[in-house]
Amino acid sequence: MTLQTSGIHHITAFARDPQGNVDFYAGVLGLRLVKKTINFDAPEVYHLYFGDQAGSPGTIMTFFPWPGSRKGHIGGGQVGITTFAVPAGALGFWEARLAKFGIPVEKSSRFGETYLQFSDNEGLRLELVEREEGANSQWAFGGIAADQAIKGFGGAVLFSVNAAKTIDALENILGLEKVGEDGTYARFRTTGDLGNVIDVPLQSMSWGGGGAGTVHHIAWRAKDYEEHELWRHAVAQYGYQPTPVIDRQYFNAVYFREAGGILFEIATDPPGFARDEAPEELGQKVMLPDWYEPRRAEIEANLIPIQVRTLKEDEA
Repeated sequence: MTLQTSGIHHITAFARDPQGNVDFYAGVLGLRLVKKTINFDAPEVYHLYFGDQAGSPGTIMTFFPWPGSRKGHIGGGQVGITTFAVPAGALGFWEARLAKFGIPVEKSSRFGETYLQFSDNEGLRLELVEREEGANSQWAFGGIAADQAIKGFGGAVLFSVNAAKTIDALENILGLEKVGEDGTYARFRTTGDLGNVIDVPLQSMSWGGGGAGTVHHIAWRAKDYEEHELWRHAVAQYGYQPTPVIDRQYFNAVYFREAGGILFEIATDPPGFARDEAPEELGQKVMLPDWYEPRRAEIEANLIPIQVRTLKEDEA
């Protein structure tokens, strides 16, 4: 059996300011906060998940917002730019919206597509691109109608300390297909309709440094638990050292660091975010795994209160 991921499952990054993180991704970008939980390895830190109305695989941006944490710098061994897809014809709306919030934007092009590039409130590099493929989000918030809303990931730009090795992992482990080169980037596609376009600069980069404003890892989709086990075996057979399968409550995870320095995860599509909350109530309360439930009062007392709110720029 030849394995091929259908695309990005989620991308996880570091931040400092929990409320600032919610204000940017829910308030400015209009994503839904679909899960408010904790870092299972550091329960004093939130783990926040943003996505479409259901937190569907291919739409999920997650954060560890840790007040007082160090500032990172973007470089090799990281996702350098996270790409979000918006509906065809929506880029003008987004250019105006970002200007309304005072967010500097640069236009760029790759492979015949126009991108709006900007940074979030902590310096994480993002971009928007119009794509026909992928279902429109059904989530509307803060002056963003569903037909203008971010659909999910368009893909990502991977910054590698060894571009040839990262390309090898994309093609020969994950099963992505190379579809072009433009002299600066190589482009790869997967079979899905979101999170399906990956660009890799052909020139290797020097190492970045982890911290607020940088991506921790990129996760790729496994359709079910059985395929997930096959993925783990395939990664090991290729000479990498995958972790054991780890239960992350909303998906199972296996991690490995490819030879270009980027931390890859393979995550299962099931069970999803409605396993412990009703779909209409997602993200409204702190959800804890069973083993932390006896410490709920202590954990919640250590977390900075946060809320999804309409920002003043959208109240005018």
